[in-house]
Amino acid sequence: MNNFIEELKWRGMLHDVMPGTEELLKREKTTAYIGFDPTADSLHIGHLTTVMMLKHFQLCGHKPIVLVGGATGMIGDPSGKSAERNLLDEPTLRHNQEAIKKQFALFLDFDSQAPNAAEMVNNYDWMKDYRFLDFTRDVGKHITVNYMMSKDSVKKRITGEEREGMSFTEFTYQLVQGYDYLYLYEHKNCKLQMGGSDQWGNITTGTELIRRKTGGEGYALTCPLITKADGGKFGKTEQGNVWIDPRYTSPYAFYQFWLNTSDDDAQKYIKIFTLLSKTEIEKAITQHLDAPHERTLQKLLAKEITTMVHGSEEVKKAENATFILFGQGTSDMLRTLDEATFLSVFDGVPLFEVDGARLPLDIIELLAVETSIFPSKGECRKMIQGGGLSLNKEIITTTDLLVERSMLFQDKYLLIQKGKKNYFIIKTITL
Repeated sequence: MNNFIEELKWRGMLHDVMPGTEELLKREKTTAYIGFDPTADSLHIGHLTTVMMLKHFQLCGHKPIVLVGGATGMIGDPSGKSAERNLLDEPTLRHNQEAIKKQFALFLDFDSQAPNAAEMVNNYDWMKDYRFLDFTRDVGKHITVNYMMSKDSVKKRITGEEREGMSFTEFTYQLVQGYDYLYLYEHKNCKLQMGGSDQWGNITTGTELIRRKTGGEGYALTCPLITKADGGKFGKTEQGNVWIDPRYTSPYAFYQFWLNTSDDDAQKYIKIFTLLSKTEIEKAITQHLDAPHERTLQKLLAKEITTMVHGSEEVKKAENATFILFGQGTSDMLRTLDEATFLSVFDGVPLFEVDGARLPLDIIELLAVETSIFPSKGECRKMIQGGGLSLNKEIITTTDLLVERSMLFQDKYLLIQKGKKNYFIIKTITL
């Protein structure tokens, strides 16, 4: 087994670790879990740090458990929250659980016969029939209110500036999460719980419950919450979260998120979100520092993580789309894009609709009369004569060009480019 703690340290993925944890991991193949509340039917990149922790844990020879919080998802974790979270109903939670199961399989080996194959559990399965009176007697009596009130996640909500308080429902969250740890300790021989640094209080409640109920020892380990060098929130764009599911964030937009990271962030993220070795990463950073304008580190980061999530074919499409958007692509590259990628690349570009039955049309007629891409035929003609107008990434060399249906991309689109940066889309419709 490789040294998991050392792996996390050089990658910048270790925040807090309970004494004795490293000795445990060196001594035996250990089972550890991380909990994920199924509040949506997709993971987003804010989850990826803890997902990658489980990945490295498995690669180091240990057994990871993914706990899907069907029960805790019905309560709402107060950690890091300033207000009560909306509660989800059971059908929604079940749908979300099934969706994210498939995403975890992109990172973890669930199917092999290896002794450390990953496992997925749902705390709803052991909480659904647990009577309230039994829970308060078996669990609640072992953890004092004073102990629970000392946790930062509780203190901040009760004494914080907003002073909105906390419901009893959320107050009990750490007891339910603590019982999850106890249950897995007793039924799965799980001796380690991991999570983000905001989960330290909840995790240590679990270790305390194990100690008081069984006399045994559970261990805790957390990773830092990822931040951006400019102080902005990691994983957020103007459009919101960056999702794993391509329905919500296209592979191209996913690739672009990583490609557009700053130099400082790229040096940090490539250690956390890829499986590249220390030697490979150090070499890549050195190359990047020699010629930062080439953004080789960002390109490597984007390629590695997009391949892991979406596959090499989507990476190729994203690379082609990037070339196209910044003026270096070819018509052949354009035709490799599917419709979803094409529309993602040119999201926000002015779009004009034209009756498809009107084709074929003279290029000047199309751009200056059927659409308003040019205010006049004269300006259109002048742009063509100056070599500054392209159709589907091919420079238009004659003012007499006849635009025919065979030129349509995806049988419905034309991509017009004026100069280097001004794009327009023409979409044919049936009237």
